[in-house]
Amino acid sequence: MSTGFYQVPTPINEPIYDYAPGTSEREALQATLTALQSQQVEVPLYIGSEQITTDVKKSLNPPHNHQHVLGHYYEGDASHVEQAINAALGAKYAWENMAWEQRASIFLKAAELIAGKYRYQMNAATMLAQSKTAHQSEIDAVCEIIDFLRFNVKYMTEIYEQQPPISPKGVWNRVEQRPLEGFIFAITPFNFTAIAGNLPAAPAMMGNTVVWKPAETQIYSANLLMQIFREAGVPDGVINLINVDGPVAGEVVFNHPDFAGLHFTGSTKVFKQLWQTIGNNIDSYRSYPRIVGETGGKDFIIAHPSADAKAVATAIVRGGFEFQGQKCSAASRVYIPNNLWDEIKGYMLEDIEQIKMGDVADFQNFMSAVISEVAFDRIAQYIDNAKNDPMVEVIAGGEYDKSQGYFIQPTVLVAQEPKYTTMCEEIFGPVVTIYVYQAERFEETLELVDQTSPYALTGAVFAQDRYALQQATQKLRHSAGNFYINDKPTGAVVGQQPFGGARGSGTNDKAGAALNLLRWVSPRTIKETFDPPTNFRYPFMG
Repeated sequence: MSTGFYQVPTPINEPIYDYAPGTSEREALQATLTALQSQQVEVPLYIGSEQITTDVKKSLNPPHNHQHVLGHYYEGDASHVEQAINAALGAKYAWENMAWEQRASIFLKAAELIAGKYRYQMNAATMLAQSKTAHQSEIDAVCEIIDFLRFNVKYMTEIYEQQPPISPKGVWNRVEQRPLEGFIFAITPFNFTAIAGNLPAAPAMMGNTVVWKPAETQIYSANLLMQIFREAGVPDGVINLINVDGPVAGEVVFNHPDFAGLHFTGSTKVFKQLWQTIGNNIDSYRSYPRIVGETGGKDFIIAHPSADAKAVATAIVRGGFEFQGQKCSAASRVYIPNNLWDEIKGYMLEDIEQIKMGDVADFQNFMSAVISEVAFDRIAQYIDNAKNDPMVEVIAGGEYDKSQGYFIQPTVLVAQEPKYTTMCEEIFGPVVTIYVYQAERFEETLELVDQTSPYALTGAVFAQDRYALQQATQKLRHSAGNFYINDKPTGAVVGQQPFGGARGSGTNDKAGAALNLLRWVSPRTIKETFDPPTNFRYPFMG
């Protein structure tokens, strides 16, 4: 690591293009969408310097038009996982000994490539592969990944600059932040291209080498990210992209003595299984692996009797139904006082009535399809169960159709029982459940919010009464890692609201903050004495 420090560019959040009618960016994005839909890609495994194809080839299909083929990816096996680990370990010495400012330059260049040359392609790829609208894809696949890369460079320099404050006369104390000893395994989700890019990039920036397994339904945009990383100058073997079935990859990775860390975003169930596997194998590892995970959420909105009804309704619609509710932070359970229920209900139903749903290429659509048939069937089952439960009323949506794409209407349930299934379990779809409480029982309802779900990712409180806001902030201290006051519980911005939760929602290592980067280094304290003693005796000995 270089001993000198340079003034890195001060990061600012990447401006969000709005793609309004008549704008040049709208025209450019639509042209890119058309171009990508008219061609097919072949996605290899990226291992070391090789782009590997196999005998197993699988199609990539848009969720909103599952008969269309965007291309194919080649699926690997256990031998490819071994090969990727060997490539990562082989690249490690040169990469961890590269000066930190050289590593920083690579990822700053990647950010510039996404902001410029690849902006519309990155946006369009995520729209097509993951059925995101232009707006949702812009803030994710373009702006957030750019922000991750730029802000992480700043955080990295701040970490390296932190040194012991005292070095007595004749002594120099210093700290070296070393990459972890071994390789990192990054498992990334379908729902955020930015997360898929950040999970391998953040450890790599700190000098680690990575084996990256993206979700099958995100391979299309992951392929483009990998191409951008390579063009930016990420050396061969530093980030290795493998398209391999999860259990097959895990069997190899978690039994390898050089496994040094897991960077994960996905389901709570899978994360717990992986943690258990790592624990069972702990004697076989060279060091204790770092385990960093952001998992599920059952995110809430609670309105106080003094809340602005229109603001609450807008938060429900945007927080619950943007990207079809497929965000870990999506508003999923809502608590509304009976004095505001009729007003909020009216505004909310009026908004939902205006929601258009369909192909992402139609910019008038607010929603598109859920990610897969498996997700579609699971969400539909929750809706069917609610329809057949006399204690639940479906007041909006409730219909679904997968003949062309995996489309589910924005659905609102009103439950008479505050711990009804859909108030407790993560659905990961466009289903919001509301419980109407007695206005005078706000404090009791805060307790209910805290105790209903095993998760603690995001949550929001709406109130005009400042005492109520203070009360909710205190009572719900451990209920959400990202807490919102008079705003929807989604939309965390890098550099502004570092993201993550605790309890069943993960390790709360805050993506988009220095805290996350610190998990991928191991400090070494160095004491250098310039005039060491040559007599073992101390003065007290006379």
